[in-house]
Parts: sequence; C-alpha cells; structure tokens
Amino acid sequence: MSGTETQGPADGSGDGTRAVRAGLPEPVKHEPTLPGPVFAAHFHLPGDPTGPYTYGRDENPTWTLLERAIGELEAPGQDGVQTLVFASGMAAISSVLFSQLRAGDSVVLPNDGYQVLPLVRAQLEAYGIEVRTAPTGGDAQLDVLDGAKLLWIESPSNPGLDVCDIRRLVEAAHTRGALVAVDNTLATPLGQRPLELGADFSVASGTKQLTGHGDVLLGYVTGRDAETMAGVRRWRKIVGAIPGPMEAWLAHRSIATLQLRVERQNASALVLAEALRGRPEVTGLRYPGLPDDPSYKIASQQMHRYGCVVSFTLPTRAHADRFLDALRLVDDATSFGGVRSTAERRGRWGGDAVPEGFIRLSVGAEDPQDLVADVLRALAESAH
Repeated sequence: MSGTETQGPADGSGDGTRAVRAGLPEPVKHEPTLPGPVFAAHFHLPGDPTGPYTYGRDENPTWTLLERAIGELEAPGQDGVQTLVFASGMAAISSVLFSQLRAGDSVVLPNDGYQVLPLVRAQLEAYGIEVRTAPTGGDAQLDVLDGAKLLWIESPSNPGLDVCDIRRLVEAAHTRGALVAVDNTLATPLGQRPLELGADFSVASGTKQLTGHGDVLLGYVTGRDAETMAGVRRWRKIVGAIPGPMEAWLAHRSIATLQLRVERQNASALVLAEALRGRPEVTGLRYPGLPDDPSYKIASQQMHRYGCVVSFTLPTRAHADRFLDALRLVDDATSFGGVRSTAERRGRWGGDAVPEGFIRLSVGAEDPQDLVADVLRALAESAH
C-alpha cells in the first residue's frame, strides 16, 4: 500500500456514501478494502530520504488514509485541502495556536469554550502572547478583534451551546488580517463545515462523535493553505503528538457509521430537548435545533445538523447529583458524542462558568422513547 492514491466518493454524493467510502485506497485484488494498521517506527530507506514514509513520527500509511477520509468530510470536492491527525483534540488545538502565534501577537479566544482553554491561555501568556476573550453568543468576539493575529471560534460552544455567525466573524477577521480557526468538535463535519464558511482551520477532537465509541483519543486539523499547514505539521513533528496506528485505524473504521450515528443521535437529542421543555425543575434548556433556542436562527443558516448535546440546569448541586444517580440508561461520565448516552454536572471540573446544577447530556444511539422515559423518570425521582 503506497498511500498515494485514494478512491473518493463523487462530488455531490450524500453524507452516508461519503462517510462509508472516505479515504479508502484504490481496490487491489485480494487486498482488504480498508488495510489494517501499519505498525512501524521506521521504513526501508536506502539512499536519499525521499518518498512519503521515512520515519514513524513523521508519517504513517494508516494516518494517510484517515487524514484523507477526514478531509473528504470536512471539505468535499475541494482541492488543496490538507488534514493532519494528532494524539488528542488538545494536541490538535495546541498545534494551531503554538505554530501560528509568536511573542507579541494577540489571539482572541472564547471565554465560554472548552474548560481547558483557561490553561491554554496561561501558557500563551507565559510565552508573551496577548490573550483576549469574549463570549460566543452575539458575535461578541468582533468587539476585541482589532490587531489580533488569530481568532479562535468554538461554535456551538461547549458546554453552553451558544452559536455565533461564523461567516460574519471570518470576514471581519480576514479584513483585519487575522487567521480564523473553528473548533468543530460538537458539530462534526456532517453538522458544519468551517472551511466552506471561510475559516482557515477546522479543528476537532475525534475522540467525540467523529469516532463515537468512547474508545479512541484523537484530534485533527484541516486547512487549505499550504504554508500555515506546514507550520502545523512542523509543530506535530517537534512535539511528537502523534496518534498510534491502531487508534488511527479504529477511527477510520468508525467513520463509516458516522452518518448513521449522527442522524440517530441528533434526532433523539431534539426529541429529548422537546420533552424537557416545560419541566418546572429545568431552566436554561439549550439545544440549537429547538425553534425557540436563542441560537436557532444562526445555527439554521450555517449548520446542516444541530448536534447530539443538550444542556440544562437543575435547581441545586444536590438535585443534579440525585438526577444523575437516578439515571439508568445514561452513564455519569465526561466527554460526549458516543453511542452510549452520557451526562455530567459540569461544575464538578471547574473552569466552566456554569451554575452548580448545570447538566451536559450527550444523547447516544439508544431508542429515543427509552431514553426520554429514563430521563423523565430520573427527573421525577430526583425532585424529592
């Protein structure tokens, strides 16, 4: 397997077809349709070091197929798009920030994004980089954009599920000479395609719904500019934040069912969100697919699907803990996007500006009527 040729779905094919066939090599008689993981620290390399595979920290044939698969999902039909896979979502995030920013630069981050971003801010500031923050909702990052080198967008935001107008922010950032990266983890490439909205980078944790089974840590960066992506690639080489071949193969295998999982999980998330409306103990209910959600209008303009995460707040920390303990079909666990539903009280981690009773619930692939019944029963039991 050379990793130099790939059969991709034709332009205009549906998401399911694309997910099933993305990144597959050209068929060879008696060879598997998806080759197994290539375990290699080094490759035969006589003479000058030319060719695609020289050393295991730089490239691997299993990565190549996965990167092409993700690229076909993030930017179908677009030429010149590159994808690089990493050992985790945070490795991917770090690669963009630390490869593109220098001492004296300014970066704009969301102040309501992933709870590790405050740690990232501290490290950026230690390197002499100015960090500005603003909420995701209301396109508030526009107000602190002047003079920035990079704008970091997380839409929908995690865990609050606010949405911003990505195209509007991208146009404003580019006018001011700033690059734009969008964390696309919650949406997945089947829910939103940041490069089509003008962003320079689409970054995500493949740990979540992209792979969807809670058994792989993975991240990726997709971009179309060769120079900026060369910087990301160089950072990966320097830091060595690379995925194992087994993880890369599992991820590629899992992508084949992405459309099936996304359709089921997103539809069930909407059913659950509708069931939670009007519950007296539930406040702050958020799901971008609800017509009365504050993010619905913008989300409907730029998203193809609304995601599998629903958030809401119960009156107290104790009430939230009772609710989580009463659930039977929903695991009390962090992360989201898996085929098994999970929920957690986000305040237990710190770093998220949420009430003590705030719940982030990730809807899995269970029968929706069973899941809704379990959640409503747990709400009833936890009220006392």
